[in-house]
Amino acid sequence: MGCCISTSSDQNNGDAVSSACLGLKMCGRKRSKRTFADHLTMLQHLSSIPNRIFTNGKSRTSCTFTQQGRKGINQDAMIVWEDFTAEDVTFCGVFDGHGPHGHLVACKVRDALPLKLLSSLNSSQIKQVAACDACSNGNPKSEDGNAEKDNLVEDKLTSLWREAFLKSYKAMDKELKSHVNLDCFCSGSTAVTIVKQGSNLFMGNIGDSRAIMGSKDSHDSLVAIQLTVDLKPDLPNEAERIKHCKGRVFALQDEPEVHRVWLPFDDAPGLAMARAFGDFCLKEYGVISVPEFTHRTLTERDQFIVLASDGVWDVLSNEEVVDIVFSAPSRSSAARILVESAAREWKLKYPTSKMDDCAVVCLFLDGKVDSESDYDEPGFSSATIHSNHSGATIESDDGHNSEPSLQRNFTVRSSEDNDSFRRMPGEVTAAVETVMAEDQNWSGLEGITRVNSLVQLPRFSQDRPDS
Repeated sequence: MGCCISTSSDQNNGDAVSSACLGLKMCGRKRSKRTFADHLTMLQHLSSIPNRIFTNGKSRTSCTFTQQGRKGINQDAMIVWEDFTAEDVTFCGVFDGHGPHGHLVACKVRDALPLKLLSSLNSSQIKQVAACDACSNGNPKSEDGNAEKDNLVEDKLTSLWREAFLKSYKAMDKELKSHVNLDCFCSGSTAVTIVKQGSNLFMGNIGDSRAIMGSKDSHDSLVAIQLTVDLKPDLPNEAERIKHCKGRVFALQDEPEVHRVWLPFDDAPGLAMARAFGDFCLKEYGVISVPEFTHRTLTERDQFIVLASDGVWDVLSNEEVVDIVFSAPSRSSAARILVESAAREWKLKYPTSKMDDCAVVCLFLDGKVDSESDYDEPGFSSATIHSNHSGATIESDDGHNSEPSLQRNFTVRSSEDNDSFRRMPGEVTAAVETVMAEDQNWSGLEGITRVNSLVQLPRFSQDRPDS
């Protein structure tokens, strides 16, 4: 509905004004009587939107899977939205909630952020369209200077998406802060989101969920390329910003490799990421929701993209993830196979710790997923089709029923938990293994213990600081 952008096949006049149109379908035709607000109203019926999946399954170009860990309700969420603004545009995202209402925050962001991205994109497009009212079908471009003009179009397209990502993330956090029925004072969510438009890949990221890509090198061997950086508090720029805002960044003696964000006046909450939606108890002290935006031009060597929450990256390297997805018996089962592999690694590497939730999106860049359905494969029953966000008792990864819970995962830690951690039996702490990962993988758990997955949520006063 006026949000269609394409740089692949549109043939406009060869001047700078036409390039600024970026192939918008709004150019050169009368404005529709239906406003964009009407379009967003229609999108409130999200479950009925075609080509949008947010549960375990597959689409034309992707497969998705999430599995609850052993710490209570599943706080991970995911989405693939094909034909997002046009037929060649796909939106993907993975969201990892934390805090007592983290599962609600993650689902809220999953549903609302794409709509805000559409709205922000439309707003930016209107500004561009105002500068190219004369744009029409036009004459084909001349061959001279095509490369320069293509670069100009790509730069304008990247600028358009950057502005849309920044605006939508800001609007999303603002909505969470003012939400009357959702307490985000010490709850929040990460977000790793991508938009694939033709050969262009636009990415926005906050928190420690991650996106990687499987690509062929010059020897035709499959290699892993990390697309986003885990935004941890110990990264120099992140730590400097937090400390400048009077927040504190340090690691506890019991887990020296996990740097956390703490209030200036209390050893709480201990957030293990530098950027997140929500977490308003720390927003005045350096934790922000501004995404790290990046653009990448895809090539024929690029095979697939994997988005996953930190429950996967805690136990698997980038290279292992690429190998697992590539060697999956079918593309439609790749996400499920990856989550199952992560679950096995959790049991092997951290037998005394509670497995974290895992959510995976696999996007295949050639636009093809197998015809066979995951639901017909062994081990994939109809009972696992929908992810559990209800808090009902479900079967955990070790085959036992886990109690319904809103227990916080290890991303947040309180001062009271430090004492209980030190009082844990020595044989428990001695049994916990470490993860050895290479620096370029930016693992959030390099060489740390996982006993901290047992901690509880810090308790805050009911009185909130003035906004």
